[in-house]
Amino acid sequence: MVEKMKGPVINNERVRQQWVEEKLKSVPKGLKILDAGAGEQQYKKFSSHLNYVSQDFAAYNPSSINEGLQMNHWDYGVLDIVSDITQIPVEDESFDVILCTEVFEHIPDPISAMKEFARIIKPNGKLIITAPFCSMTHFAPYHFYSGFNKYFYQTHLPNLGFKIIEMTPNGNYFDYMYQEISRLPHLMKNSRLGIMKYFTRFLVSQLTKRCLRFSMKDVDTSELMCFGYHVVAVKL
Repeated sequence: MVEKMKGPVINNERVRQQWVEEKLKSVPKGLKILDAGAGEQQYKKFSSHLNYVSQDFAAYNPSSINEGLQMNHWDYGVLDIVSDITQIPVEDESFDVILCTEVFEHIPDPISAMKEFARIIKPNGKLIITAPFCSMTHFAPYHFYSGFNKYFYQTHLPNLGFKIIEMTPNGNYFDYMYQEISRLPHLMKNSRLGIMKYFTRFLVSQLTKRCLRFSMKDVDTSELMCFGYHVVAVKL
């Protein structure tokens, strides 16, 4: 089932976090959840009613390479499992729920990761996934895919024994363009041409207003471009 969000999505990250929070809070108390590729474990706070287990490969260092978009600071904290996401050292059917958010683009072989999820999740277990539809280089050198469209999930999840019960596009073409146009002043911050900076600010202001207007009237451009899909699947 593909659901569409109404109205413009100005803040991609905020909408995604709200969606994940809602899904986690709906999970029955006491179930065991794996946060796969947990990073800084930002969703642990929404899992206090669950048996929360974090996993990550714990190798990202924002100061190791000066390419793409990098975090200023990164702290994994205390992870429960440090491993490759395609080889998680737990027994079969260990988890009731697996959360994997904004991770697939950073895995050389995301299909193998989904195969591992199929191994370690219980029958009727729930898989909660988000990943970008299109993304700029970030977390280099661990950025291997620019994004994933709905056909990726519709092909691979059923083949691995999952039934998709929800697939929601986050934003649409005009929301995405709003985001990218808004980046222009930052990308030009080192420009020595003062008039170009002024023109850029004016251009950004005018174009973003139009993007918001077009987004409000949008019908189906999310199929062409969106921030990413939010997916819930159940292991059969």
